[in-house]
Amino acid sequence: MRRVNSAPHRSANLQVGPTSSRIAVFGTATPTTQRKLTDALGRVIELRARLHSDAELAARWLAVKRWQSERLGHTYTDLLASDRYRESCEFFLEELYGARDFEQRDEEAQRVVPKLARMLPARAIETLLLAVELDELSEELDAGLARLVRTPVSAQRYAEAYVRVGSKEQREHQIGLVHDIGRALDRLARIPMLAPMLGMMKGPAEAWGYGHLHRFLYRGFHAFAAMRGAGEFLETIRRRELAINARLFAEDPDPFRPVD
Repeated sequence: MRRVNSAPHRSANLQVGPTSSRIAVFGTATPTTQRKLTDALGRVIELRARLHSDAELAARWLAVKRWQSERLGHTYTDLLASDRYRESCEFFLEELYGARDFEQRDEEAQRVVPKLARMLPARAIETLLLAVELDELSEELDAGLARLVRTPVSAQRYAEAYVRVGSKEQREHQIGLVHDIGRALDRLARIPMLAPMLGMMKGPAEAWGYGHLHRFLYRGFHAFAAMRGAGEFLETIRRRELAINARLFAEDPDPFRPVD
């Protein structure tokens, strides 16, 4: 297995100048971005509502989610054991890949998109848009898997259903969105003024009804800021997920074995 470097390092590209920081912090998301976020949230909320309306399908969907979470925990034991990468890995596995239901977070976001756009930097809104786009694609694929997979879910049964839902290219796009969210959070973590800004927003966020959404951004920001450079972390996840995806579509008999 390839050894993951646990020592923090600084890339020459990590420095953000004062002008670009001001633009990132005070720039407002465009109306197009706000509309895309609102529309995408609406589609995800509708998809989850359909899932919850079918108790049997919802139970199978949750079983798929839990199996995926367990698999990811095994795939990334080294990152979870790393002092440098543990917090960011836990954030990814719980907030992006987790078996949790994010319906409340999405409903909060849809309700307050215009207010969020006035209070948060444009980059933060764009990061949320990426997260919701990932949600939409993942939920569609997972719902399809839930309809086909035999239970209880096992590696073999999961692999059989996986290749019947979506295409190799759709899965690669899904992995690409995860990578893009990580890069976006890494860029946010380089903005010095954003840490106190997010901290001051905690009280108003709770009062105005988007506490779950604030915690998502706050947790992601601090996890990536503490990592001090996300390149190796993100590339490790992308490389392993692409390799496992390729094995699944090649009908490899042991697709989840260690990649490196």
